[in-house]
Amino acid sequence: MKIAISGKGGVGKTLLAALLSKIFSQSGYSVIAIDADPATSLAATLGFPSPEKITPISEMKELIAERTGTRPGEIGGIYKLNPQVSDLPETYAAKYNDIRLMVMGKVKRGGSGCYCPENTLLQSLVSHLLLARNEVVIMDMEAGIEHLSRATAKAVDRLIIVVEPGRRSFETALKIKDLAGEIGIKNIAVVGNKVQSQADEDFIRRSLPGMEIIGFVPYDRRLVEADIGNRPVLDASTQITEKVRRIFEVLVASAA
Repeated sequence: MKIAISGKGGVGKTLLAALLSKIFSQSGYSVIAIDADPATSLAATLGFPSPEKITPISEMKELIAERTGTRPGEIGGIYKLNPQVSDLPETYAAKYNDIRLMVMGKVKRGGSGCYCPENTLLQSLVSHLLLARNEVVIMDMEAGIEHLSRATAKAVDRLIIVVEPGRRSFETALKIKDLAGEIGIKNIAVVGNKVQSQADEDFIRRSLPGMEIIGFVPYDRRLVEADIGNRPVLDASTQITEKVRRIFEVLVASAA
């Protein structure tokens, strides 16, 4: 099963990605989590020790040079469009509690030239993870689908858009839905997060008519307190964990 998770910044998509990774792993699945959000907070949320020491793939200059045949940021250079990446998950993935994690990092763009070699390596790696791996892949993305393409869209079993009760969150969700449709992703679902009442649930349903909602996750202050106190976030709220487990069950049932 290949799951991509997107949504406006701050809605809780990283928490959902982390909890789903944990629940899939505890249920006996082999799991690779992909942090494709430039904020790179999935490792910390998963409880990896020293997450700040994990180097994103996009910053591995020697690796990029070796696989693409050029130097990162080089202008006008010739580089390989199909670099070898099949060995990277085993070599460069961090592992903790039976979950493997690959941090993609941010591809920088600007007036100093194209960072095409980095982007080519990342796209090839994402394609390999989605198309060639026989395991559960859970991708935490930024507010968009930049790491996906028409070639990889067919491999995504579910694109989950996380929303919270708020207009800007809904606007982002609708934009993501349109972008996903343009590259052929049809299995789109919504998870409502930070829900505090039935009125919040009804508000989300009214605001996103026609979109499949596969679960609601409640707001729980204990999550914030755990983060402030530097305690494990994933263990902070049994209420939230139970709701995400129900989402897990929906995903597994839909793939059966």
